[in-house]
Amino acid sequence: MSSYRRFYIPGATWFFTVNLSKRHENKLLVNRIDVLRAAFAEVKTKHPFRIDGIVILPEHLHCILSLPTGDADYSTRWGLIKGGFSRNIETGETISKSRQKRGERGLWQRRFWDHLIRDELDFQRHLDYIHWNPVKHGWVSRVKDWPHSSFHKFVRLGLYPEDWCSNVDWSDFECGEYFQ
Repeated sequence: MSSYRRFYIPGATWFFTVNLSKRHENKLLVNRIDVLRAAFAEVKTKHPFRIDGIVILPEHLHCILSLPTGDADYSTRWGLIKGGFSRNIETGETISKSRQKRGERGLWQRRFWDHLIRDELDFQRHLDYIHWNPVKHGWVSRVKDWPHSSFHKFVRLGLYPEDWCSNVDWSDFECGEYFQ
């Protein structure tokens, strides 16, 4: 059993990475992005949150979410989003015995990666990481070419130039799920 602790701070802002179970052979999130959007929207009506930045890749997603004042329960939200998506996807994936015992689907990794956003610089670094991620994974060569990203909203708001990140060396970039 893993030994880890999650922090639950009411009204906080968090960076998350959420993965499908079979990351290297799956494009389900972009192929069924309509179902994923509907799952987010449904959960948001009953358990409010704000999406500050997001990117949906074929097999995982990154986002920054802010919770309402007095509310720290992001785990329930992720469970409901993942469940809402799974219920509206055709069955057929391989399901392990332990998942079968619990009545679970085999679409998502059970856990997710979270990081409490500490300050404005931390927020900006994680937002940049989110927007750069499709380039990092080789899905596109320019950030602006990935359609499933909040980057386009930030360009419309004048917060990023459309050609952002065109000539940047990201080898020393210090954020995301692998930097801690």
